[in-house]
Amino acid sequence: MASDNRLWHRQLEVGLTAAKKAMATILLIYRKGFSVKIKADNSPVTDADLASNKLIKSILNKAFPDYAILSEEDADNPERLNKEWVFIIDPLDGTEDFVHKDNQFCVNIGLVHFHRPVMGIVAIPYTGEIFYAYKDQGAFVVSDTDPTPHKIHVSDRDDDLIAVTSHFHTTPVEEDIYRTDPKVKGVLKVGSSIKSCLIAGGKADVAIKLGPGTKEWDTCAPQVLVTEAGGFFLTPDWTERLYDKPDVYNHDGYSIANKFSNLLSLGIISKKNLADDRKKAKGLLKRAFGKKR
Repeated sequence: MASDNRLWHRQLEVGLTAAKKAMATILLIYRKGFSVKIKADNSPVTDADLASNKLIKSILNKAFPDYAILSEEDADNPERLNKEWVFIIDPLDGTEDFVHKDNQFCVNIGLVHFHRPVMGIVAIPYTGEIFYAYKDQGAFVVSDTDPTPHKIHVSDRDDDLIAVTSHFHTTPVEEDIYRTDPKVKGVLKVGSSIKSCLIAGGKADVAIKLGPGTKEWDTCAPQVLVTEAGGFFLTPDWTERLYDKPDVYNHDGYSIANKFSNLLSLGIISKKNLADDRKKAKGLLKRAFGKKR
């Protein structure tokens, strides 16, 4: 047990160091100016993406040379599939937000152990905040102005919910779900994984993405953060999302909420032809995740 404690402390320490240094690098480039290129998948990449990627990988590789790294900005190496530990990183999540200068971009550093996410770090350069979590250890936030870790938790709201959605990637179906749910009081447009930070910190309550558009590096770190803060981060068909798969696309999307009952109210279960009986669905989730909410 002692060795396990030392290991997760070390993993988190190194991850936080990488996140802090990446934040400083990104913010410097953000303020000085940057070039933008379009990748083969028609998504933008900037000098900040590449600089952050190089920096984070250097720090992680030095500390954990036997771990694999899956990054948005590198060609995939299938050897990662044979590794026990895999870092999954997005060195600049929300590149479109970065390019549009809306300040809502972040760094995602996740860690997977045998396909299950165990560590999540989401660092927000513009605000200086770092949200982080490790499996069974809770979720916390620190900042440039307050380096003391503060434990965070999702809200307990059942009504007057605040939904969060993307500036650039929300579909009409998703907008319709928010608009027709009587429990949703308002919708905030928020970039990158900051959506998950708001839910984990109790400032928002639900977020959904139905269909393709995200990959493992978009959801790995946020999933640990929300889960350790007491919330739910699932696929739209209520299965646990696993990582380090041959196909890194999240083809079905995701569902995030402070409470499982609030996901039920959004009606996604009926849309996916799953159990529409609330008791049955909650029993299924309890068996799968050991939660009572």
